[in-house]
Amino acid sequence: MTLAHLAASPLQLAVNLLDAQSLLTAFGTLGIAAVMFAETGLLIGFFLPGDSLLFTAGLLCAGGSVATPGHLSLSWVLIAAAIGALAGAQTGFLLGRRAGPALLARTKSRKITEGAARASDILERYGYAKAIMLARFLPVVRTVLNPLAGVLAVPVRTFTFWQVLGGLVWTMTLVLGGYGLGTSVPNIDRYLLPIIAVIVVVSLIPVALELMRSRRTHSTDEGEA
Repeated sequence: MTLAHLAASPLQLAVNLLDAQSLLTAFGTLGIAAVMFAETGLLIGFFLPGDSLLFTAGLLCAGGSVATPGHLSLSWVLIAAAIGALAGAQTGFLLGRRAGPALLARTKSRKITEGAARASDILERYGYAKAIMLARFLPVVRTVLNPLAGVLAVPVRTFTFWQVLGGLVWTMTLVLGGYGLGTSVPNIDRYLLPIIAVIVVVSLIPVALELMRSRRTHSTDEGEA
């Protein structure tokens, strides 16, 4: 091995935690399970790219991306995504039940605080079933709602049933969506970065709409007061 290779190796090994393709190339299927677990079960994982990771994994399973480093098996991606998402949500719920409000009170992250407020509002407005299902598709909210459900003493059976159903729908929809696009569009890997950008933007739309609704409600309440 030459000095040039040795000098380049640290850059090649560097992993961008915010980049789905970088995570998949570095860690493969195990990385999917780990990211799903951290994003849905641990408050520190709120910044991880869950939606784009699942969609990108589906693309890399498609025939058009065989040449891409880190090509993945569809069946193993689906299994890893489901295990990580379901185990993570259940862990977050149990941490919430045991640690109580202190779990959320200790955080200094503004995003987590805002996510907790939205998650609480969703639980109150839609009820346990719809809220747990809906949260799976909302970045940050899906991270915070699970421990919050534990704090609010949502029945274990109720939470488990709906988080399993929601987790399976969420992971399978995005992975199979990416796989379907990858198998139907030739050389889809050439457009991978723009597609990921679109997925990120689309995943943030519900959060933006929820923030706008909350601000309108807050302004209305101040006006009435």
